[in-house]
Amino acid sequence: MASDEDLEPTPTGMAWVREVVRAWAPAILAVIVIRAFIFEPFRIPSGSMVPSLLIGDHVLVTKFSYGVWLHFPFPRRLGLRSIELLDLGDPERGDIVVFRYPMEESLTYIKRVVGLPGDRVRVKNNQIFLNGEPVERKYTGQYEFVDDRCRTHKARHYIEQLGDVPHEKLTNLGGGGFLQDMDEVTVPADSVFVMGDNRDNSEDSRRWKFVRYDQVKGKAHFIWLSLDFCGGGWPFDIRGDRAFRGLYGDPEPAAE
Repeated sequence: MASDEDLEPTPTGMAWVREVVRAWAPAILAVIVIRAFIFEPFRIPSGSMVPSLLIGDHVLVTKFSYGVWLHFPFPRRLGLRSIELLDLGDPERGDIVVFRYPMEESLTYIKRVVGLPGDRVRVKNNQIFLNGEPVERKYTGQYEFVDDRCRTHKARHYIEQLGDVPHEKLTNLGGGGFLQDMDEVTVPADSVFVMGDNRDNSEDSRRWKFVRYDQVKGKAHFIWLSLDFCGGGWPFDIRGDRAFRGLYGDPEPAAE
């Protein structure tokens, strides 16, 4: 049994604050470092990447896929660009990337890389042309999806081949949106051209052009959790079949 001499008095005032900092600072620092340079989770709030990513999917993003970057908060307000500390490669065609929205860098977007530096990109009736050649796509049938207001839509389902990456894409049954056609543009150095997989329901590079490398925050790899707020459960249903699903590989067939 411990004597009174073996017990430390309970700290008070500033001593208590110092004890809390000493106990929790290493854990807090570790979380900050991991989120800043290694991994970060993101939630999908819109349907622009359906069917690859559904509303309510939670994805894990590697922050180091293209290098180690120091990203500053409020970049436009401060007039600062991100600084590359270590180069580990560049985004590749077909990658799903998370980035700072070029029109308002306080917002985070997620899209698929279509064009690389030097590529000439044109879109005609939702058909991508890269360097004058049409990107291969195959119609597989109709697909039904739910938007962020829990409204159901039917769309045309395709398998599109971007380089070595096959993936699913959708276009509206009733005709394309105002971004279905785009004159040819050339992707500048250190930038990428990105598009959503739900082509007629995505605001992307067809409207605001390019994403610079220093705006890219990381590469999405897999879904670790998926919540369905329109399925009838309260407050949500869990889509167990989507948990730990990878984002690259053979696409699934169209689902009526």
